[in-house]
Amino acid sequence: MGASMINSQYTRIDSATVSRCAKIPASILADVSGRRGALDGRIRALAPDMRLGGAAFTVEVRPGDNLMIHAALVLAQPGDILVIDGKNDTAHALMGELMCAHAAAAGIGGVVIDGAVRDVDTLRKGGIPVFACTFNPNGPTRTQGGRIGHPISVGGVSVAPGDLVVGDDDGIVVIPRQDAAGLLDAAEEKIRSEQRRMQDIAEGRLVYGWLEGALKSAGALPANASLQSLISQFQANRLG
Repeated sequence: MGASMINSQYTRIDSATVSRCAKIPASILADVSGRRGALDGRIRALAPDMRLGGAAFTVEVRPGDNLMIHAALVLAQPGDILVIDGKNDTAHALMGELMCAHAAAAGIGGVVIDGAVRDVDTLRKGGIPVFACTFNPNGPTRTQGGRIGHPISVGGVSVAPGDLVVGDDDGIVVIPRQDAAGLLDAAEEKIRSEQRRMQDIAEGRLVYGWLEGALKSAGALPANASLQSLISQFQANRLG
């Protein structure tokens, strides 16, 4: 049974796709993937400007036990992102300074933990991005089996080994490996669209083209009315 707890037979997202996706904000990737795949906001970067992007190396542990994370540190490949289902248990830290130093030395691209960490001051200054729920000085046990290389649930999102994981100040987004490449064009077009919208704002063009139709569909604007007439009414009321 022990061998089945650790699975090495899965396909990682390719490095070219990782390189391209990792330059796109997590919010853009979440939008173009149907506003799905973003981990619960309780899982946040330990410090501003931390960013990660890579293939998920999935780890499931028993609450308060980090034995399988120690195994993951020697099994993960350079560039992998450790994505750890810590059961949202925050009574014990699952990783700290020593383990994160090990991860950085092994070339691991980042750590995402649905649980707690410690040695936070050092981790904030360290050489590897860490996203976690919270902090706790209590250390873990390392006696309980778990699983590596199997699908897990982290922050309310299903994560399969090899999926794309991207994180920044907004949080973490997970995109199924088979979908990632197909979302790149849409993500890059959305970035260009937002740049055009920022230019419109800078030049005083403030009415969204889609807003009138959306208001009518929601029943907030009568079908026979126009948004421009509504704007004029508000302006007249202010001037009056």
